[in-house]
Amino acid sequence: MLYHIYETQRSLMEPFTDFAQAASKLFSNPVSPLSQTSAAQRMAAGYDLLYRLGKDYEKPAFDIHTVDVDGIGVAIHERIEVDKPFCELRRFKRFSDDPATLTKLKGQPVVLVVAPLSGHYATLLRDTVRTMLKDHKVYITDWKNARLVPLSEGEFHLDDYVNYVQEFIRHLQTEYGNCHVISVCQPTVPVLAAVSLMASRGEKTPLTMTMMGGPIDARKSPTAVNNLATNRSYEWFENNVIYRVPDKFPGAGRRVYPGFLQYTGFVAMNPDRHASSHYDYFKDLIKGDDASAEAHRKFYDEYNAVLDMDADYYLETIQTVFQDYKLVNGTWDVRSPAGKIERVRPQDITTTALFTVEGELDDISGSGQTEAAHDLCSGIVRKEQRHMEAKGAGHYGIFSGRRWRDLVYPKVREFILEHELPRESSAQPAAAPVAKATVPAVEVAVVAAPAKPKANPQPKPVVKAAPATTARARAAAAKPATSAATVATRWVKAEAAAQPTGAAEPAHAELGAAAKATTTVTAAPARSASRSSKARKA
Repeated sequence: MLYHIYETQRSLMEPFTDFAQAASKLFSNPVSPLSQTSAAQRMAAGYDLLYRLGKDYEKPAFDIHTVDVDGIGVAIHERIEVDKPFCELRRFKRFSDDPATLTKLKGQPVVLVVAPLSGHYATLLRDTVRTMLKDHKVYITDWKNARLVPLSEGEFHLDDYVNYVQEFIRHLQTEYGNCHVISVCQPTVPVLAAVSLMASRGEKTPLTMTMMGGPIDARKSPTAVNNLATNRSYEWFENNVIYRVPDKFPGAGRRVYPGFLQYTGFVAMNPDRHASSHYDYFKDLIKGDDASAEAHRKFYDEYNAVLDMDADYYLETIQTVFQDYKLVNGTWDVRSPAGKIERVRPQDITTTALFTVEGELDDISGSGQTEAAHDLCSGIVRKEQRHMEAKGAGHYGIFSGRRWRDLVYPKVREFILEHELPRESSAQPAAAPVAKATVPAVEVAVVAAPAKPKANPQPKPVVKAAPATTARARAAAAKPATSAATVATRWVKAEAAAQPTGAAEPAHAELGAAAKATTTVTAAPARSASRSSKARKA
């Protein structure tokens, strides 16, 4: 009923809002006689403020048409890559007429930016996308307003969010071989779940995960948002903030957490700051400070645009993340699209590097909440884990504005580039297994290939087999040596050395193409037990 009352009130206010807009133009347009009166500026400013307080804010556009890459203007074409009932995977494709720039763009990393579904539209990450387009191929999840999704499309659960993320990752892996994932705020939890489930099934996982300002462990440094979720019961949220969409929208009858209630909550967190900001806007209009007034409009055009969230998704997020802490307690089960229940196990992730970012002054996701992901992802070696606290940055500062561009982004770019693989290496098939019948009792020895001098390169050294001690061994030694497979990886060097006879190359050995040194895996003839021990130590 509250939703219907709100929409009725807004409909009644709409004529007055339109009048305020027209009156503001009458008092500000130099052609109008009213603009020549002594109180014209104050009247225009007052009506403009009234108009902005009463207007309905629709979804903004990303409005990214060009970016500068090394001094060359690159055109951006925005298009929908995958269209799901509750989300669109949006791509920002780059074009250039400069051959050198085009070649550079083609070889850059692919990044999936998972935007939050927590009240605002994905355009809140406009600055994030614009900055990353200089060095990456960028895709973003653009969540739909639930009141615009017909009931015939079904409900939307937290499990569906996790499944959407997995589907988008697989789509990019099919297109490019692999990708990097960045999640901002709320999606850090479902993204970690999605990658964990992929790892548990033995699927290829993203090269890196960058998590920024998210409630991985909401028990740490609780904020006002955390306290609200913990101090109220699940039933309280269901009975007090869930309403049905009015008949005028395509999603009529759908149970949602309305955007106007979310907006009220946002403003209630810092009411004095918002009141002061609007008063400053009024004074800027009177003074004729157009630059400051325009900055205010841009910010609040984005901030005031909110969407409805499906009730099931919202309530399950409250319960899973903020009340039961299922992720950190290891009790979170997710239903796959096929209906199979799977346990989320972050410790199963081994081939994805992890980077967490927190803001020093973040009042939404407290200190340590995002960093907790490192303890959960115990399967990732420590050298592939990194954490950063952005000094002086609030929640929005870690992904938007000057601190994002100057402090956070350079570290994110460096981390992604460090773990990026040459595109051709990701498509190479794994080496064929060595047949036991060809070389009896084969032992795998890992030998580092010597570096070649720059001048007068010498022939590549040959690794000779140890002297055969039996007739059978001498016969085996006389056969052609098994072809060597090149493996270079900082992740699996130890695994390659300990690999059993005849086993296939590890599926994640393709990561080796990025290693600095070349390691040659050579099949050696059978040796005595003592010599085998020495070879393994070498």
